[in-house]
Amino acid sequence: MSPGTTAADERAARRPVSRDVRLFWCAGASDALGTQASGVVLPLLLLGLGHSAALVGLVAGVSTAAGLLLAPLAAVPADRGARKPVMFWSATVSALAMAGVTVAVAAGRPPLALLLGAVLVERFSTAVYEAAAAGTVAMIAPPADCPRVVAGLSAGDQGALILGPALGGALYQAARALPFLADAVSYAVAAGCVRALRSDLRPDRCADAGPGTRSLSEAEVAAARIDGGAGDPAPQAHPARRICDELGAGLALVRSSPLLRLVLIWTATVNGVIVALYYGAVFTLQKGGHGSAPMGLVLALSGAAGLAGSLAAPRIAGRIGTARLLVTVTWLLIPLAAGLATADGPWTYGALFGVFCLLMPLVGVVLQSRALQVTPPGLQARTGAVLASAVGGSAALAPVLAGVCVTRVGTAAPAVVCAAVLAALAWRTTVVRSRLTGVTA
Repeated sequence: MSPGTTAADERAARRPVSRDVRLFWCAGASDALGTQASGVVLPLLLLGLGHSAALVGLVAGVSTAAGLLLAPLAAVPADRGARKPVMFWSATVSALAMAGVTVAVAAGRPPLALLLGAVLVERFSTAVYEAAAAGTVAMIAPPADCPRVVAGLSAGDQGALILGPALGGALYQAARALPFLADAVSYAVAAGCVRALRSDLRPDRCADAGPGTRSLSEAEVAAARIDGGAGDPAPQAHPARRICDELGAGLALVRSSPLLRLVLIWTATVNGVIVALYYGAVFTLQKGGHGSAPMGLVLALSGAAGLAGSLAAPRIAGRIGTARLLVTVTWLLIPLAAGLATADGPWTYGALFGVFCLLMPLVGVVLQSRALQVTPPGLQARTGAVLASAVGGSAALAPVLAGVCVTRVGTAAPAVVCAAVLAALAWRTTVVRSRLTGVTA
């Protein structure tokens, strides 16, 4: 038994993976593979149709922001027991939307309005799926297994990042419509995996969280009582007020929990930075005459590094502590972002992105698993929607800013801005390190 590892941790590591965990992993990995395959070529398609970098960034930002509107609404029925139907139908709608893009691109020169409409529908549906899926891990795995399952899901995403861009680039070279067809098929596979889940995904199944969780504060208990937690809302409450309370329950829990606030700030900032750096790399490589294959190589190298980081995250955090790991990793990200300002080729971008993506999951996986463990079962989807909205908001703003910076300042501007943002985040985490040590223990 390694130092800092309990007997329960050793037993959890030896416990076989359940059928539903495997199905949920397959759904997420398939979805991620198709999304990466089409996402890497969508900017190239728009640029090839004669649209500017600023417009490409605006399309990406608007499509991401649009999805944030439905996530909180979808989280309420998911927490009330409709998690599986919401996930199934949202994946089905996404498959149909990508099938529409496939037909439009195969037919010739698709109009921008048609592409934007289909992308918006896909983003809406994906946001709904992600909101409903946010609490699924807590429903299909014991609390002690959460870090291992979250690490496996993150590894699946990173594996898709390795294969997806290369697959998308190769398919795009063969025919422009093929990457979008692959995305449609991946959504159909995800819908089938969700349909095959046997677990009862209703929150009352996990009312007793079991070992590995902590007691809730009074503010968190009050938030949980709004719905799906310790009881129903007061029967005398006005229906409009009741709906507002249900929608705001996840936000109330995040505001009352230092750990969840930490997860929100760190993940939203770092994910916004990586999206901005990605689009900055796309615009730079496109301006330098590089096609889709080099960009696929960059993301494949990054995905390989992220896969290693995701798998190593639980063990590394257990050895050196989450608070120390958080501060160290955040400071190390700054020179990597700054180095991208001087990068001028696919291999340089791939190396810097690779180290960035190796470090980022070391913190992200551990924070996400702890967030699952401390959130009441009846608030999993709504709390996840709040966290996803923060991450999605930064991801929606990042391409717009990257496109504007490249158009008006230069290709190095996104990396310089991202380095400054990471410096502010690193300073903040250093200041509150003493509090983080107790929160993330």
